[in-house]
Amino acid sequence: MVIGTRVLTLRTETGDVPVPVRIYQPVEEDGAWQCRYTIGWPDAVRESAAGGADALQALHLAMQKIAVDLYGSDAHREGRLFWPGQGAGYGFPMAKGGRDLLVGFDREFDG
Repeated sequence: MVIGTRVLTLRTETGDVPVPVRIYQPVEEDGAWQCRYTIGWPDAVRESAAGGADALQALHLAMQKIAVDLYGSDAHREGRLFWPGQGAGYGFPMAKGGRDLLVGFDREFDG
């Protein structure tokens, strides 16, 4: 079950395209927790998951993986990906090792 969706925008030569980011409810499997997510890039949907000791850790780690995927994308490097109405950044927490990549509000509010 989807527990949250954020829609980013990708600027293309033919116009703006929505890029939905969906986070699914963490589920327990054999004593471990998994939290799936998808990023709806126009050319192919990226599906991945993060595991954790409990549901909250799995959710937090999934959000950090989303940040890494977004900030590591060609669309970000080329300045074509944005979160409409929110200024620069995408609003996902970044793992400590990637904080130098943050821009805008993400850089300002990341602790």
